[in-house]
Amino acid sequence: MLRKLIAALIALGGVNLSNAEVLKSGADHFSLKQEAVSELPPEDLWKKLISPPLWWHHSYSGNVQNMSLDLKVDGLWKEEWGEGSVIHGRVLYIKDEEQLRLDAPFGPLQAMAVRDVWTITIAPHSDGGSIVTFEEIAIGSSDSGLDKLAPVVDQVKTEALMRLVAKDVMPLEPEASDNTENSPEPATEDNQD
Repeated sequence: MLRKLIAALIALGGVNLSNAEVLKSGADHFSLKQEAVSELPPEDLWKKLISPPLWWHHSYSGNVQNMSLDLKVDGLWKEEWGEGSVIHGRVLYIKDEEQLRLDAPFGPLQAMAVRDVWTITIAPHSDGGSIVTFEEIAIGSSDSGLDKLAPVVDQVKTEALMRLVAKDVMPLEPEASDNTENSPEPATEDNQD
């Protein structure tokens, strides 16, 4: 299903997935990198990036519209709804319209006390448009089994990257949102965001 979605997003939005891979992994760590080219100029991609409901697709509440990003150092990427709230990430670094770095142990990584640093870089592409790079480093205990989670996280982040760089992807409606994070205690590969 993920391959079909990525192919559809590429066809819709003038997207070229250049690279997506697990660079390294072990029971206590992983490093990922995804990269894509978009027709969108860097300033448009930045505006989309800093509004997670426009491109992120996993939610504890079942509605990505409940997400917000406070774009300042120590600002939160959070989700708030009637019955609860969750911090998805904390801003570590910002270089306006170029780079955003988050401490962001999404999904089950949070419950596993994993430290996860996610760097998103946007740059002009030589053929016009932009190139976007996601780089992620996660570190946990040797019991974390991060080597088993790394391919799942890579797939989730690749899908998110494709939604981010696609020109014509619309935000998800609440009922279409992936409600795989309905508990802050998830610990299976099926609900990793």
